[in-house]
Amino acid sequence: MTQRVPRVELTPAAAGLVRRLREAHGPLMFHQSGGCCDGSAPMCYPDGEFRTGGSDVLLESLTVEGVEEPVPFWISASQYEVWCHTRLTVDVVEGRGSGFSLEAPEGVRFLIRSRLLGEQ
Repeated sequence: MTQRVPRVELTPAAAGLVRRLREAHGPLMFHQSGGCCDGSAPMCYPDGEFRTGGSDVLLESLTVEGVEEPVPFWISASQYEVWCHTRLTVDVVEGRGSGFSLEAPEGVRFLIRSRLLGEQ
């Protein structure tokens, strides 16, 4: 039997930030709509605040220890075409990102790191 490989993972630092944001804002969601490579920034919103539609793909529902509900990770269909063969890791780094992502006031931003699906 083949074990399912998650398409999206969180680093421990990112999971810790998700727990803090969940406590402050309620259920969360991620959306990745731009960027072509490592260093792109997914946006984190209260779940349902960003409206997804037919041009979005639910890539993964992340299970985060200490968070009751899964955290959906959406990606635009055009981004999915670029990254469909990759495994994404959401990390957190110092420095404010742009936009309305919930972590911006914390002085940090989420960041994508990627590798091919078959790589360890």
